[in-house]
Amino acid sequence: MAKFHEPVLLKEVIGYLNIKPGRKYIDATVGGGGHSKAILKLGGQLLAIDCDPEAIEAARERLSTACPDASWRLTQGNFKDLAKIAGKYGFEKIDGVLFDLGVSSYQLETPQRGFSFNLEGPLDMRMDPSLEVTAADLVNGLNKGELEELFKKFAQEHSAGCIAEAIINARRLKPIKTIGQLVEIIENAVPRRGRLHPATKVFQALRIVVNDELNNLKAALPQAMALLNPGGRLTVISFHSGEDRIVKQFLRHQAKEGKLRLITKKPIRVSAEELNANPRSRSAKLRVGEKL
Repeated sequence: MAKFHEPVLLKEVIGYLNIKPGRKYIDATVGGGGHSKAILKLGGQLLAIDCDPEAIEAARERLSTACPDASWRLTQGNFKDLAKIAGKYGFEKIDGVLFDLGVSSYQLETPQRGFSFNLEGPLDMRMDPSLEVTAADLVNGLNKGELEELFKKFAQEHSAGCIAEAIINARRLKPIKTIGQLVEIIENAVPRRGRLHPATKVFQALRIVVNDELNNLKAALPQAMALLNPGGRLTVISFHSGEDRIVKQFLRHQAKEGKLRLITKKPIRVSAEELNANPRSRSAKLRVGEKL
């Protein structure tokens, strides 16, 4: 039995999606299937997508138990190909789409996936295991300037130069293949300040680049808008300033062009109650737009 986690901002997402029975919706990042399950419970027809095959199987188990009917389709794929996937399953006209970005609790808690600096395992970080480049490839293959730029650009790491230099020095002795190796290098290079572990931003940056997350998001948002019926809702949960900036700029541009109405003037954050129950939801931001 898969271990299911409560999805972030569930009540808010479902409320803003404004589910109507029989209408079509896309969950572009199904994860464990929590948001999808709620959509189906309210009578929506659903296409659920994820690039992670393990997430697909977990969601299949959850949805099959909760909604054993023909109201949903589940497929592995990357939301950068959203229009193509939607066309394949007859979801060219929809009334809502959800993007829940970032890494799932299941991925973080599976050591062999290499996402968490708290668990020992290989430096992998691929959401889709068929991708060719791993985090270890980046750490061992990029030069000092490239590593420094990566940590600055994708995680705003102030100690990027020191960390990059420490990585270069360490890999001269032996390749950096495990989480533990990289964490030790970072801890020795940068003193810990406050609650944030010094490896946090480095791991975030590596994951974003391995999975090309920001470019995939830029490709997916216009496709989502094109699929929406008038009155359909585009909902996005982001966990990283780079993601949120892309979403905010896209929604504002669409609103300025008269194609969309901003439903959330400012991002919706998790409640104190939800934060207490799920500390990983701290950085979550929900933005919503309605197609005109």
